[in-house]
Amino acid sequence: MSPSRKHSREEILDAAVATAFDGGLSQLSFGRVARRLGIADRTVVYYFPTIGDLVANVVVVLGLQLQALLEPAFTDGAAEPLELVRRAWPTLAHADVDPTFALFFEANGLAAAGRAPYDAIVPQLVEGWIDWAAGFFTSPESQRRTDAEAAIALIDGLLLLRQLAGPDAATRAATRLTITD
Repeated sequence: MSPSRKHSREEILDAAVATAFDGGLSQLSFGRVARRLGIADRTVVYYFPTIGDLVANVVVVLGLQLQALLEPAFTDGAAEPLELVRRAWPTLAHADVDPTFALFFEANGLAAAGRAPYDAIVPQLVEGWIDWAAGFFTSPESQRRTDAEAAIALIDGLLLLRQLAGPDAATRAATRLTITD
């Protein structure tokens, strides 16, 4: 342990994100984050009083990373869901993005199984994604949320297929859905 070195909240959160990438969200703990930094568990707890706080912040960072990744593909408004998915897919269908989506799908699975704190955090994240994506549609205001839900359903379905059946299966599905040529 290095008692003379102070660690900021951001450094601890960065270490928590790296720890999640190394072992998965279900293995994220105060102790693992503290060991990564060579500090006492209580230092992590000082900034993140509960494991729920730590997990929530890690999941938010993942969501923000994904939004930052997609934002360049969404510069122009989309008239319909397939148009937005077509723009997003080339950015998302890469091996370097797979680990982020592996964590995202792990969080989804833990939420679907009713595991705290995921059951509270992930639905909020999904709602945020829907609201964010709705802003990229040029369809009538009353239709934008539904368009965003449809686009996210397609993207998540293709990415889940990519995670579980492999990139070739996801590419074949994207081609069949006319998302790619």
